[in-house]
Amino acid sequence: MEGRDALTSEELLTVLTGLGHPLRLQIIGELATGRVHVSELARRVGVSRPLLYMHLERLEKAGLVEGRLELSPDGKAMKYIELRPFSFTLTVSTVLAALHADQEKGHSRAGDRSD
Repeated sequence: MEGRDALTSEELLTVLTGLGHPLRLQIIGELATGRVHVSELARRVGVSRPLLYMHLERLEKAGLVEGRLELSPDGKAMKYIELRPFSFTLTVSTVLAALHADQEKGHSRAGDRSD
C-alpha cells in the first residue's frame, strides 16, 4: 500500500473494512513484532484457527498482511503471517482522491456496491 497512486473508493473501503474490527487490530498489533506461525497467532489472540483465517482473509485482501508457506525441517508445511508495510492517512482529501480515481478508471460509485 506504500508508494501507490490514489486508492479507488472500493480499495479504500476494503482497507477500512480490514481495519474495522477490534480483533483485526489486535492481530496487527501481534504481527508488529515480526512474523508468527498461524497456530501461535491464534493462541496469542485467543481465537480458533478457522476464525483467525476469516479475519486474516480480510487483512490480506486489504493488503495489510501476507501469509507464506514454509517447510519445517521435518517436511511439514507451516504457514507464517507477517505484516506488510503500510501507511494510511484518512482525510477528506483521501476520500475525494478515491472518488476521483473511480471516475478516471470508469468505476461505479461506492454506493453501488453489493455487500
